[in-house]
Amino acid sequence: MMKASGSRLGGLTRELWAQWQQTKDYWKDEKCREFEAKYMEELVSTVDRTVTMIEQLDKLIAKVRKDCE
Repeated sequence: MMKASGSRLGGLTRELWAQWQQTKDYWKDEKCREFEAKYMEELVSTVDRTVTMIEQLDKLIAKVRKDCE
């Protein structure tokens, strides 16, 4: 269940990034670059780390369940 949530989060973030790339076709000034560096790049980086942690937690939970059987 957790792994599915991580996959969904990653997928939605990739979708948002794709939409952002399209937005940059129309917004091409310094504020656009600042926004990307401050918010978009940080968001993608944080989501990537979060998805990795979710996957690790999912494996740990599966191991705990197996050990408790």
